Amino acid sequence: MRPRDEILANIKRNFILEVLRSNKRIDGRGFNDYRKIEVKTGVIKKAEGSALVRIGNTEVLAGVKLSIGTPYPDTPNEGALIVNTELVPLASAMFEPGPPDENSIELARVVDRALREGEVLDLEKLCIVEGEKVWLVYVDIYSLNYDGNLFDACCLAALAALLDARFPKLEDDRVIYEEKTSVRLPIKNYPLEVTYAKIDEYIVLDPCYEEEEVMDARITFGIKQDGSICAIQKGGRGSFKREEILKLYDNAVEKAKYLRSFLNI
Repeated sequence: MRPRDEILANIKRNFILEVLRSNKRIDGRGFNDYRKIEVKTGVIKKAEGSALVRIGNTEVLAGVKLSIGTPYPDTPNEGALIVNTELVPLASAMFEPGPPDENSIELARVVDRALREGEVLDLEKLCIVEGEKVWLVYVDIYSLNYDGNLFDACCLAALAALLDARFPKLEDDRVIYEEKTSVRLPIKNYPLEVTYAKIDEYIVLDPCYEEEEVMDARITFGIKQDGSICAIQKGGRGSFKREEILKLYDNAVEKAKYLRSFLNI
């Protein structure tokens, strides 16, 4: 980091800390508040399912595409879920065109892990012919505007798109994508992610971009509908105390319920 950039970063961090010491955040929220959340489904007509999610000024788009393929050798009677994310350059000056960088790879893996380990789909019900033919469910997520906390936004968008999805017509082993049936995906669980940032001694929910810039550490919980943890990811060079993690987990269970309320489930 250049000396001038380091000076500016320290000024920004000190300002944010000063606001936090007054028990506030730079955007006026409490430490345990989400920004305004909006969820719209059915926004991509040619996809089997889709969702547009906004958390504050962070905006992501998720689409679901179904195709027929062969099952994995170790799970011959199960379909598969594949999650991809793309940090589109138009979303932020930080994102560059080209192969996925480490941030894009981490985002895809963390969202994929929450959905997969959270058993969002009953994969056995995606089997058409055991050992030969299964449905493959692709979830592609694109960042449209980045203002912090892509983890929660992407996971929420992915689940909303999966809930919105309907199977295309299958006729003589041919998928007719132009004709959707009324059959929904076999949703089994409703896992969602809840993210916190630690800035010095302060811990805040749903960090915005400015808070992410100065945070010491980040922790994301993947929470199933029954309140159990299906995934957890820690980022940043800082750390969380054991008692902090336990307290945040209890809070994350409640916040995941809040997020689910936007999905009408």
